[in-house]
Amino acid sequence: MAKKTRQGFDPETSKPKKTFEERLERLEELGDEIRKNDIPLDDAIKAFEEGIKLARALEKDLEKIESRIEILMNGTEASADAGSDTDSDAGEDTGSGDKPELGLFDDEE
Repeated sequence: MAKKTRQGFDPETSKPKKTFEERLERLEELGDEIRKNDIPLDDAIKAFEEGIKLARALEKDLEKIESRIEILMNGTEASADAGSDTDSDAGEDTGSGDKPELGLFDDEE
């Protein structure tokens, strides 16, 4: 039986999504390819377009990771402070409604 991954599928290709590391490696390969002096202009443009798409997707993934880390860190601090700070219920807005969602790498497209 094949091992299931949490990566999901790429909606454009219907193939399993590559890991963050695989996509980052591909972006680096594209950068190296574009820097070659003998690459045809059409190939350079295609590589640049693919690189831009990859960079944007990786940036979104990093934002999700940062949000999740922030939630985890704030959750840890909040649980540690819960018993020691009794003035927190004095009408202060803690911004808990502004916390990002935990759905890391959910298919949003």
